[in-house]
Amino acid sequence: MTAIPPGRARRTVVVGAMCALVVMGTGLTGCSEDPDAGTNGVGKLPAEQIQSKTRAAAESADALRLSGNVVTSGRTYRLDMRLSSAGGSGSVTAEGSTFQLLRIGEELYLKADAGFWTQADDKGEDTDAAAGKLDGKYVKVPSGDPAYKKFSGFTDKDVLLDGLLTLHGSLDTDGHHEQAGTRTIRITGDQGDGGTLDVSLEGQPYPLRLARAGGAGTLTFSAWGKKFSLAEPGKDETVDYGKQLPAS
Repeated sequence: MTAIPPGRARRTVVVGAMCALVVMGTGLTGCSEDPDAGTNGVGKLPAEQIQSKTRAAAESADALRLSGNVVTSGRTYRLDMRLSSAGGSGSVTAEGSTFQLLRIGEELYLKADAGFWTQADDKGEDTDAAAGKLDGKYVKVPSGDPAYKKFSGFTDKDVLLDGLLTLHGSLDTDGHHEQAGTRTIRITGDQGDGGTLDVSLEGQPYPLRLARAGGAGTLTFSAWGKKFSLAEPGKDETVDYGKQLPAS
């Protein structure tokens, strides 16, 4: 029999005790050095397959919450949206102004305070009066208005995910990480220059965090599959702007 050095014996006892505590506190059946033990297994796959599986999981989900920053055309948008196949709702902040978006089917509404409409209306004709009428009301966006296409994209689950869940360049994995307490596997494009995406190792391989290429924003994804209600605003909450929305 080979004698175990006292130092190693002590370390073995400590590790065993820590393992026991983890098992008792989490319900796990044992300790393992395998970072993919007890996961959905995607962490063992090549980056291309991980990306394919996370896209499929995202597309099949009924709903999600998306929050964070998106930089496009030199403008930064702060998003906090709940999205589903039936529509979406939430807030968008751009250049210091925050407005609410609500889409149910093809109907799109925009809600903002008087300050937003005062800044937006550059015609100077009864601006304060018009802004006062629109303050805190849901304004129906005409489907033919340029703003409809621009803003409806923020409420469209498929459009947003298709445009966001893309890493540029050659794909690779970048180790195991954690996002909001959930274990993840990270995949990168061009070693991070083309963006990084953290994919859940627990349950479905949903995307949980995206850092876009070129510093074009960071987004988190949560509440996957958790349904939420979309209710059409009442008539007393809705105002018809009566003309094309201000282009700004």
